[in-house]
Amino acid sequence: MTTTDQARTSRSAPRSNHVTNWGKDVVSFPQAVVHAERVEDIIAVMRDREHYPSPVRAVGSNHSTTHCGVADEGTLIDMRGMDRILHVGDDYVVVEAGALYIDVAKELERHGLQFFVNVELGNLSIGSAACGGTKDASMPGEFGQVASYATAMKIVTPSGEIVEVTEDDPELLQVARSSYGLFGVVYEVTFRVQQLRPMAVHHDTYSLDEFERALPELRNRGEAMMMYISPHLDTITVEFRRYRDVPLKRPSHWQWRLRNIVWSTLAPTYGRFVSSFIPFRRPRYFFVDRLGQAINFVLRNVMRSDNTVATDQLIRYGATGGYSAYTFSIWAFREDEYVDILREYFRWVGDYYQRTGYRCDLLHVGYRIAYDTSSLFSYTSEHTVMTIDPVSTGNPGWDQFLVSYNEFCSQRGGVPLFNQTKWLTREQVERAFGDRVETFRAYRRRFDPDDRMLNDYFRNVLA
Repeated sequence: MTTTDQARTSRSAPRSNHVTNWGKDVVSFPQAVVHAERVEDIIAVMRDREHYPSPVRAVGSNHSTTHCGVADEGTLIDMRGMDRILHVGDDYVVVEAGALYIDVAKELERHGLQFFVNVELGNLSIGSAACGGTKDASMPGEFGQVASYATAMKIVTPSGEIVEVTEDDPELLQVARSSYGLFGVVYEVTFRVQQLRPMAVHHDTYSLDEFERALPELRNRGEAMMMYISPHLDTITVEFRRYRDVPLKRPSHWQWRLRNIVWSTLAPTYGRFVSSFIPFRRPRYFFVDRLGQAINFVLRNVMRSDNTVATDQLIRYGATGGYSAYTFSIWAFREDEYVDILREYFRWVGDYYQRTGYRCDLLHVGYRIAYDTSSLFSYTSEHTVMTIDPVSTGNPGWDQFLVSYNEFCSQRGGVPLFNQTKWLTREQVERAFGDRVETFRAYRRRFDPDDRMLNDYFRNVLA
């Protein structure tokens, strides 16, 4: 092993290494950690099972809220050193898997281009974007999942071979888009992109009853819908976005900068402070609710413009979560049942609070995401959906809440994401995805018959 190779790799006795996700609430104890800088580094790991034991998991910024990237007793490949933008075409971009979504988006913007899906998480790595679950409110006529626009990906398989998956094999590409690194390590991706366009944004606030009455008309507006949901205040503030068919001239940036600093820093810092230093429930959640009301006011009255760009929605977070870190979960429901389920959810979280004393200390959010069969485990493969996403600083009781929340959602036909819905059970996965689970198992066995990439998390919920 050369000096360079030794610098890229750290090996130790089991459990002396530990790697946390961004929020520091998921811990991995790999025996080896490899910092990949070129595809040959990945191939070497796959072929040397003595020094690089299974399971092998690849991570980027490690923002997943589940244990999908954990490699206990195995090998963790850190992909952040493979971050080059290889080519920008008229309607596509080719990128190494460790690049951050926000960095690629900013480079596209310099070329007058943008991604179709502009998620809030700018630290999303390109590899995860191509083969994992993501979400954003669908713009009119477009999808809301990043992987749907991945047109090709290069993968180092568990045997150390290189495979390229393209649109020439649409069935395999559909499965690869939701393979979560279980077919091998994705190291290069091609995404379809589009021209940069001016985007209008505004917000309106509704009670749940008002939202129910308005929803049929809102769905027909031809606008993306993202929601800030306050179950304990009975309010839903809807963010509406649409592209404008006019030339882009000097877009306004300050609106999204304001939204982003509140979302990423001010709100979670406030929520953590209140949860940490106000011991009594009633005054604690009085202040939590005041924050929610203030955010709704600012969204309605300040956060509006006819001339922004979608790229500004992306937030660049720090390398690890600090005092302002927050976490979340997600389940998706068919939109024609959404209001009834949301009404039940409002009652359920109220009852849960009365029984346990636990409430989320940040606003919930939700998204309207278009019907989309582009990936096998698409959570919109049967219907256009709307989601219920609780958000928290991880205050005491959060994990127990999620277990109950998962059961509530699963019993009502909800669909989860493997990298964003924590504490899933095999029963809930099979209920949500049905026959697609067995289809995926067959593909996984084809690519990884020896379970080289399979960690305990996926073994328990999917394999």
